[in-house]
Amino acid sequence: MKEAEIRRLLAANLLCVFSVILTAVVPAFFWDGFTVLGTHLAWLCVCSVCVSTLHIILHLVLKPNLSPKRSSFAQKISRFLKCCIYFFMSCILFHAIIVLYGAPLIESVTETFLFAVLLSTFTTLQCLCVLGPNIQAWIRVFSKNGAMSIWESSLQITTTCSILGAWFGAFPIPLDWDRPWQVWPISCSLGATFGYVAGLIIAPLWIHWNRKQLTYKSR
Repeated sequence: MKEAEIRRLLAANLLCVFSVILTAVVPAFFWDGFTVLGTHLAWLCVCSVCVSTLHIILHLVLKPNLSPKRSSFAQKISRFLKCCIYFFMSCILFHAIIVLYGAPLIESVTETFLFAVLLSTFTTLQCLCVLGPNIQAWIRVFSKNGAMSIWESSLQITTTCSILGAWFGAFPIPLDWDRPWQVWPISCSLGATFGYVAGLIIAPLWIHWNRKQLTYKSR
C-alpha cells in the first residue's frame, strides 16, 4: 500500500472536515443572526450544498477507483442522471426510515427531509462518487472484507460513523431538559455531522495503522 495514496486520502478527508467547520462559521459574516442552532434549517442547506460540491470536486480531481475503460459522452450523461436519481431516492428512503423511527409524519416535514438530505450527502453521495450508480459494488463494499481500495475502506468507516452519529443523536430528544438543541432534528443532524467528521479523521489513521494487514485484491 502506497503511503502517497494514504496522504491523498488524508488531505481529501481533512478538506471535508474544514468544509463542515466553515459552513458553521462563514455564513455568519454575511447573514445576520445565522447560527447552527438558531437558523438550523438554513445551516442544513448550506452544509449539504458545500459538502456535496466539495465531494464532487475531489472526485473529479483525485479520481478514486478510476475505471480503465473510457466512457462516451452519452454514457457520462447517463451515469450523471442515474446518480441524481439515486441521490433523490436516497433522500426519500432516509426520510421514510426516519419517520418509521419516530419522527413526525405530518409536522416538521421540511425539517425531516432536510435532515434526510444531509444524511444522503454524508453517505450516499460518497458512494456515488467512489463507486458510481452500481448497487452490486455498494453491496460488495459494505459486506465483510469487501473493500478493494483505501477509498472504499474510508467509505465504509465514514458512512457507518455518520449513521451511528445520527442514531445516537436521537437519544437526548425525549429528555425533559428543555435545551434548544433538543428541538427536532438538531441533535440528530449534529450527531450525524460529528459522526461524519469523526469518520473522516478516523479512516486514514486506521488505514495507516493497519496498512500491513490490509491487502486489497481486484475482483
